Amino acid sequence: MSTDRTRNLLELLIKVNREVASALDLRTVLQRLLFAAMQNVGGERGSIVVLNDLGKPVDATIVYGSTFHEQSTQQLRETVERGLAGWVVSNRQPVLVPDTSKDERWLRRADDANEQSGAKSAICVPLLARDKLVGVLTLVHSVPNAFNDEHLELMTAIADQASIAVLNARLYTESQRTARVMSALAESAAAINKSLEMQDVLRHILNQAMQALQVETVGLALVDPNGDLVFRASAGQNSGNIMDKRIPAGVGLAGKVILEGRGIVVQNVKQDSAFSAEDRFGGIQMRAVVIAPIQSHQKVIGIIEAINPTSGTFDADATLVLAGLGSLAGTTIENARMLEKMQDAHHHYRELFEDSIDPIFITDWAGKIIEANRQAVAFCGFTIEQLHSMSMDQMHEVSWSKVGTDFEVLRAGKDVSYESVLLKQDGGKSPVEIHLRRVEFEESDSLQWILRNITERKELDDLRDDMIHMIYHDLRSPLANIVSSIDMLNVMVEQDASVLAMLQIAAHSTGRIQRLISSLLDISRLESAQRIIVQKPILASDLIAEAMRDVSPSITGRHQTLVTNMIGKPPLLWVDLDMTHRVIINLLENASKFTLSDGKIELGGEVEGEWFKMWVRDNGPGILPSDRERIFEKFTRVHGKERASGLGIGLSFCRLAIQAHGGKIWVESEPGKGSTFWFTLPISDKAQTGKLLRQTGRLELKEFGNIP
Repeated sequence: MSTDRTRNLLELLIKVNREVASALDLRTVLQRLLFAAMQNVGGERGSIVVLNDLGKPVDATIVYGSTFHEQSTQQLRETVERGLAGWVVSNRQPVLVPDTSKDERWLRRADDANEQSGAKSAICVPLLARDKLVGVLTLVHSVPNAFNDEHLELMTAIADQASIAVLNARLYTESQRTARVMSALAESAAAINKSLEMQDVLRHILNQAMQALQVETVGLALVDPNGDLVFRASAGQNSGNIMDKRIPAGVGLAGKVILEGRGIVVQNVKQDSAFSAEDRFGGIQMRAVVIAPIQSHQKVIGIIEAINPTSGTFDADATLVLAGLGSLAGTTIENARMLEKMQDAHHHYRELFEDSIDPIFITDWAGKIIEANRQAVAFCGFTIEQLHSMSMDQMHEVSWSKVGTDFEVLRAGKDVSYESVLLKQDGGKSPVEIHLRRVEFEESDSLQWILRNITERKELDDLRDDMIHMIYHDLRSPLANIVSSIDMLNVMVEQDASVLAMLQIAAHSTGRIQRLISSLLDISRLESAQRIIVQKPILASDLIAEAMRDVSPSITGRHQTLVTNMIGKPPLLWVDLDMTHRVIINLLENASKFTLSDGKIELGGEVEGEWFKMWVRDNGPGILPSDRERIFEKFTRVHGKERASGLGIGLSFCRLAIQAHGGKIWVESEPGKGSTFWFTLPISDKAQTGKLLRQTGRLELKEFGNIP
C-alpha cells in the first residue's frame, strides 16, 4: 500500500473514530457510522444491526439514500437468522457479494425481482470489539460488481475502528434504559403501595402504567377460578368498553401471555396475524398493544394491557417497564386480596358476635374483658362499661386445671370446655357451660368465652336424680318383699305346674325391675366418679352361663335363637359380678327387643392380651350412623327410624359400668343388617388367682344366688 493511500486511510479512520466516539447515544452512533461508511465506501443503502451478549438483535438503523427508516423486530430477526448478516454472525468474517442474484446467502425480498430493482452488490462485515461480536454492518449498491476487494478492506477497517464505540454506546444505552426503568418502577412502587384497598390499588397501577408508557388506554384483568381472564379495571380513552370483558383461558395474545408468563408487544395490530378478535375491545381503534403478566409468588394471576402509545410506537423498553409494573402489581394485589379477606372475615365475625344467641366475652390473655356482645350484657346484668373494668375470674370460677395456670392449653391451640357458675350483677347465680378458645379480635390475639345457660338442664338433671333416688329407696324394700314372697310360694306349690310357671314369670319380671333399680343407682354412683369397690375373680364361662339362664325365658317366648361363640378357653375375669352380669343381660335383652321372631342372637368372646373381648350380635334393623354414639347417652331411646320403649338407661349403664372396669364398649352396625355390640373386661392376673385358690380352693364361684 502506497504512503499516500496509507495516510488517507489513517485520516479516514481518525475522522470516523472522531465522529462515532463523540456521541454516547446508540442511535446517533449508528447513524454517524453508517453515513461515514456510505460516504467513503459507497452504496445506495445500508444497515447496522446491533447484537446483545446473547447474539440477539436489540437495535438497528436502516438508511435509504439520506433517509432513515424504522425497522421491525421481524425484519431484524429474519436478517440475522437467514440473510447475509446471519452468515457473517455465524462465521465472524467479512463477505463481498458481487451479484446478489447469484449468492444463496442473500435474503431475497419482493423488490429484488428483475422487474423491480433486480440484482445488486453488497458488502457485509462484523463489528468485533475485544473479540466480542457487537453487530453487523451492511452496504448495498443497486449495480452488480459495484464493490471490490478494496471496498471490502476499507469497510473492514472502518468496522474495526468503530466497534468499540458501538459497544460503549450500546452499554450506555442499556444502562440508561435500566436507570429509566428502575426509576419508573421505584416511583410506581411508591404510588401503588399507598393503599391496600383493592380499588385504590388497581387505580394506582393503571395510572402508573399510563404515565410510564404514555398510552391512550390501559386495562387490567385477573384470572378467575375457572382460569378465564376478566378485566377488573381500566383507564383512559373509551376505557368503559374494557370493563368486565371476559377472555376464555388460553385464547388470544392475552391467553398466550398467561400461558408463557412473558410480555408481548405488537407495534402494528393490522400486520400481526396473532392479533385476534378476542384481543379487541369495542369502541377502541387499536393500533399498537403491549401486554405483560401480573405475577405473584411465581404464578401468573392476571395481565396489564397498554393500548396505543401517543408517540405512535412503543419504545424498546416498553415490555420491560410493563412487566416490572406487573411484578409490583402482583404482590400488591395479593396483599389487597388478603386484606379484603381479613376484613370480610372480621365483618362476618362481628355479625356473628353481635347476633349470637349465646353470651360471648372477649378477653386478653390476662382474662381482662375487652368486649362483650348484647347477650352477654343482658345475661350478667353488668353494663359494658362495668365489664371493661372486670376480668372473667371475677364473674365465675375458672377451671384452671383445664385451661392451665397461664392459659397454656389455649396457647397450644386447643379448645377448652367446662361447667361453672356465673355471678350476676344482682347477686344471682346461673350454672353455665364455658367454651373457651383462642381468636384474633380487632387484630389482637385474644380469648373468646362462649357461655351457655344450662339452668334448665341442671334442673332437669336434679329432677331425674330425685326420681332415681325415690325409685331406688321407695321401691327397693317392697320389691324385696315381693321377691321373698315369690320364693316362699315356690316351696308351697311344688305340685302345681301351672302355678309354678306363673311364679317363674313373676320372678323373672321382678328380677328385671331389680336390675333396673340397681342400674339407676349405679349410673348415679358412676357418674359421680365413685370407684368399683367389689371386684372378684370369676370364670367367663360361669358369667355367660348365668346371663343366658336369666334371659332364656324371654328369648324363648319370642321364638328367637340364642347361641354362644367362645373362641379359645374362657379366662378368669376380675370384675364386679353383679354389675357385669347386668351389662350382659341388658345387651342380650336389647338385642332380643329389636330382633324379629325366629331371629338369631349370638353371644361370643375371645382373649385379646389382658382383656376378654365379648360381643352380642343380632340381625335386627340396625342403627343409623348418626345414632351410634347417642344410644349410649342417658335417657336416649333412638333406634333406626323408630323410637323404642323403656327409660333409655340400659346402654348408658353398660357404658359407665364397662368404663369403670377400664374397658371399652362400642357398636358396629349397618341399617338393615343388624348390630354388634362389643365390650372388653379385664382378665384376672396370677396374684388374684392365687389369692382365690388359697381362700376357696376352687375357681368356680356360686355367687349368683343373690342375683334375681
